[in-house]
Amino acid sequence: MDAKELFLDQHAVVHSAAVGGNKASAAERALGGVSDDQMRVRPREDLNSIAWILWHIARAEDIILNPVLAGRSQVLDDAWVKRLGIARRDFGIGMTSAEVWELTSKIDVGAVREYRDAVGRRTREIVEGFRPEDWQGQSEAAGTERAAAEGAFGARAEQIAKAFTGRPRSLLLSGIALFHPSGHLGEATTVRSAGGFGVGI
Repeated sequence: MDAKELFLDQHAVVHSAAVGGNKASAAERALGGVSDDQMRVRPREDLNSIAWILWHIARAEDIILNPVLAGRSQVLDDAWVKRLGIARRDFGIGMTSAEVWELTSKIDVGAVREYRDAVGRRTREIVEGFRPEDWQGQSEAAGTERAAAEGAFGARAEQIAKAFTGRPRSLLLSGIALFHPSGHLGEATTVRSAGGFGVGI
């Protein structure tokens, strides 16, 4: 198994079966069988809602895979913003609890599920086209500056753009598209448990 096959195999674990074909994925277990109302539950003030988690991991993957690593437009466009029902274009770093509540209450749950699937499919398309040299090198300032200009990093744009600039491409890819969602899917399971509506299918 080469790096591309390994990445795509692991990527299928953190996405829905509709994206990666893995019906027993961590995403299916954490997000399957959850109603729209349950997606908006925050059992405690220190926990995010599953709707927020899904939006956050989708936005992070979209931002880093597209403008930062692939030099292309994000999946998120004006049509997606309208469908999602929220105006934010960042990925939520530094949001207050009140802002998390606001996004949780306004976001279209069906649309955020579809958006994350669209992001996952785009990531797979990008990585399937990788040549050996595409795994090498570092993220460039042009990509992070483009993302910042598109509002992807919110109010802390300069600081966050610097944090993502000059990182090894393979590390940034695996960190954002594999490890980051994996951790948040664990958080979603915690929300399900604390909310009293099961710990996955």
